[in-house]
Amino acid sequence: MGSRMDINHYNGTKKKKKKKKKKNPYLRIFLLIVLLLCLIGIGYGGYYLFLLNKVKTEKIDRNNVGIDSSLEERLKKDGKDHIINISLLGIDEPEGDEPTRSDATMVLTIDRDRNKIKIISLMRDSYVNIDGHGKDKLNHAHAFGGPELTMKTINKNFNLNVKDFASVNFADMQKIIDTLGGIELTIRKDEIEHANRYINELAKLGKKKATPLTKTGTQKVNGMQALAYTRIRYTSGGDFERTERQRIVLSKLFDRIKEAGISKYPDLVAELLPMIKTSMTPTDIVLLGKDIIFSGTTNLEQERFPVDGDFPDSGKMIKGVWYLPFDEKATQKKLHDYIFDDIKPTKTK
Repeated sequence: MGSRMDINHYNGTKKKKKKKKKKNPYLRIFLLIVLLLCLIGIGYGGYYLFLLNKVKTEKIDRNNVGIDSSLEERLKKDGKDHIINISLLGIDEPEGDEPTRSDATMVLTIDRDRNKIKIISLMRDSYVNIDGHGKDKLNHAHAFGGPELTMKTINKNFNLNVKDFASVNFADMQKIIDTLGGIELTIRKDEIEHANRYINELAKLGKKKATPLTKTGTQKVNGMQALAYTRIRYTSGGDFERTERQRIVLSKLFDRIKEAGISKYPDLVAELLPMIKTSMTPTDIVLLGKDIIFSGTTNLEQERFPVDGDFPDSGKMIKGVWYLPFDEKATQKKLHDYIFDDIKPTKTK
């Protein structure tokens, strides 16, 4: 797991021009699996159950994930306890014995009453309390205690009821995008230099030929180029734009999968499943997919929390480290309004 000193290695100050030689993979593959379940339906039966056995499972103690009992009681009383929340983690897997952080921390909400799937991105640098470790960045919870501590950190700091997780290393996403024949992205002039630097790093790591971006505008990109695009964080928008780029790639992937046609789905699922680690059993996943199918859930929405106005525009330096402190009460309320009452968050004036 690594020592506290190892963790502090990641707590560098925020310098926009500093180039860091580290992996920052991001992934939402599990969501794509759920969406594929929606599209495939239940026609593949035993074959699909066979494929699901390829998913890596990790048991967690659901009694130790920090869910407030009063929250569960209130949700049950209000008839909202069937709204499902699952933690999605894009994992940064460094080489050697360095600790594993979650490069992207999200909550997947499945609201069958309103036929909606919601992706909630939680800012990775959010200044939160982590049990046994005090205040730190949200993405360090995974390095301290894996997915169980990450879920506990999410539930305690955002007052949620997350009981399951799924995690993936985004480096694998290149294969999926290439299998689909690429996706279309709109590349800005200020993004090309940074994207090409990451492309060179990815090519070196994968011992492949680099395929740099050569022009701006809307264009089809391959897996390596798309992954590099999601890693950009040194343009004017910093980590906020980086989170937005990740959401863009997700949406483009969803569209591309729908375009691919049902005959392509079994091959995609077979390739995706081995990349996932989750606390859910194959039966849990199938039942979740069936629930989505039968409810007709097809709407996909995405939001980022905390929202603008609930945190300092430029973050805050605390003991020489850059963090993102936020208004916890306002964020909790807006999260609950969005997840359980379908009220979109607004900027605090």
